[in-house]
Amino acid sequence: MHPPALDLRLDGFEAADEQTREAFRRAIEIEQSELTPLAEHHAPDGASYHVLHNGAVTWGTPGEPQLVALHLQRDLEAKTFRFAHARLPLPAMAQSWLIHRGCPPKEISLAPGMGTAPADETTRALEHRLMSDGDHFALLHSYTDDNPDNAVTVVVLRSLDVGSLSPFRVLHEAVDTGAWTHTLREGGFATYAETLQWCEDALSGEAPPLPPVQPTARSVPRSDYSLPAPAQRPAGRSR
Repeated sequence: MHPPALDLRLDGFEAADEQTREAFRRAIEIEQSELTPLAEHHAPDGASYHVLHNGAVTWGTPGEPQLVALHLQRDLEAKTFRFAHARLPLPAMAQSWLIHRGCPPKEISLAPGMGTAPADETTRALEHRLMSDGDHFALLHSYTDDNPDNAVTVVVLRSLDVGSLSPFRVLHEAVDTGAWTHTLREGGFATYAETLQWCEDALSGEAPPLPPVQPTARSVPRSDYSLPAPAQRPAGRSR
């Protein structure tokens, strides 16, 4: 079964200006043939939301995020478009990014057969929470190992809530390529150095259990949403 072809529904539309045209070419069009749609929603106002898998990343720098969250905004009268995008390591993070840009949460579920299925209820619950409160965290670091014998993604987040007793979080996704399922777990750390060491150990298959996330002493709701920082790979990792 071949994956569905990507259709961004831009026939008849032009980029709103030269800067948008060039940015869209570099961010999307150059690798468009390698982009597989995992989820999408098209709103009546001309906005559309996409979760895409970029197969070209497999041949690039080891460890880079393989998912693209794409938000298109069309001017239906002028027949022009603008866009925003983010490269993210986990589907729930891409969904969260789109939800916080106006996509209805129920409309951006992964299409059947696209990606692995959650292996347990813990994974489902954590993914659901990440979709809703992803704006409480900044992405500091991630590494995706797509080796079928060790398909693992590690993510380091920084809590934006004041008073967090676990200011650094690690997300660890492990894929069972035989059962085509995945588990997702979360741990809390006091320092960035501790998180990086745990991730390095996890990628080598020697990590201890993730420490639990400590309760937040006091949190302040945020009205803005911080864009993720560029992901980096741990020192010493190579494919």
